Amino acid sequence: MPTLLQINATCNWGSTGHIAEQIALSAQKNGWTCYIAHGARYINKSLIKTYAVGPKIDNYFHAAFSMFLGKHGLGSYKATIRLVKFIKKIQPNVIHLHNIHGYYLNYPVLFKYLKESGIPVVWTFHDCWAMTGQCTHFVSVDCNKWKSNNGCSHCPLLKESYRTYVDRSSKNWRMKKEYFSSLENLTIVPVSYWLEEVVKESYFKGKHIYTIYNGVDTTQFVPMDETSFSVNKYGLKKNQYVLGVSTGWSEKKGYKDYCKLAAKMPVGIRIALLGLDKKKCHEVEKYGIVGIKRTDNVKELVELYNGAIAVTSLSYEETFGLTIVEGFSCGIPGIVYNVTASPELITPETGFVVEPGDLDGVLSAIQTISNKGKAYYSKACRERAVIFFDKDKQYSKYIELYEMIK
Repeated sequence: MPTLLQINATCNWGSTGHIAEQIALSAQKNGWTCYIAHGARYINKSLIKTYAVGPKIDNYFHAAFSMFLGKHGLGSYKATIRLVKFIKKIQPNVIHLHNIHGYYLNYPVLFKYLKESGIPVVWTFHDCWAMTGQCTHFVSVDCNKWKSNNGCSHCPLLKESYRTYVDRSSKNWRMKKEYFSSLENLTIVPVSYWLEEVVKESYFKGKHIYTIYNGVDTTQFVPMDETSFSVNKYGLKKNQYVLGVSTGWSEKKGYKDYCKLAAKMPVGIRIALLGLDKKKCHEVEKYGIVGIKRTDNVKELVELYNGAIAVTSLSYEETFGLTIVEGFSCGIPGIVYNVTASPELITPETGFVVEPGDLDGVLSAIQTISNKGKAYYSKACRERAVIFFDKDKQYSKYIELYEMIK
């Protein structure tokens, strides 16, 4: 029986944690013994054998190490040494990396071992951190230093993503290139074709690249009869709001655009934003927006999708866009900005693509969907989710990849 080890910053928490969990469950069904190694801060109960890479206090020291010295991914030395011992113990046939950033892992220690061991490695890119000296995304500042021969320097995003007071982006870029490019048995899996093109322009060009979209559980995210659920407890009425969903709301996620859009919304239609912290929930009230805290309750999330006219993503940087796909699976059309990976998800039958910052365009799309009725789009949305984004179909591609490289 072959063994799979996945490594991710979270355990069954957030999008990457859930993805790793679902891949492991799929692999188990196909005869693999599965483990997930993870950071200690963000953990939900898992059905998989797990291994915490160091205690929480180590994560906090690593965060301080990163903030004050600019050395993200270079702390947690002893914790990673212990992880390597664990890897030697379980002897995996394949190691699957997800987010190795997040203050829990020392990548030089890990990659030295991966190179020496020769174990086949799959690395799913959920963002752009592996290719830059500092940031997880660079589109908002139109920075392309990461793909030049000289690499990153004078980073304009020190206070974004993993913030730091020290610009070590040039050294970080060179170190990442040295260690990440050293693996011969490496397959990179971007989660969108936009991200695939980014990878091909980085120091990973020439590596084996195999794009796999993220998957959604189409048996949980389903269209619901309007009599079978209620969104009243959120202060919402069915078919009288548009929904935005994020685990972290910032300007890049379109937070300010939603606040501006609220003043333009037609009478009887509101904006609901899910995933806000307590402060922002109060803050958006003055704009007439319904703020909802983050939830791990899938039933509540499905009800919120089903009650919406449309699911919107006014994000300026997306490597995929899972919330739009979850909306599709519930039969709800999407509205996205024409930037990064977002347009890949939408077809004329399933929603609208609007130029970034064009709030009148967003408003027009909302009005069109409202006038036609979301039922006009429902069948096409559901079919698109089932055909292209069903988790069993998508994650079976990982199993095929493991079998091919083990």
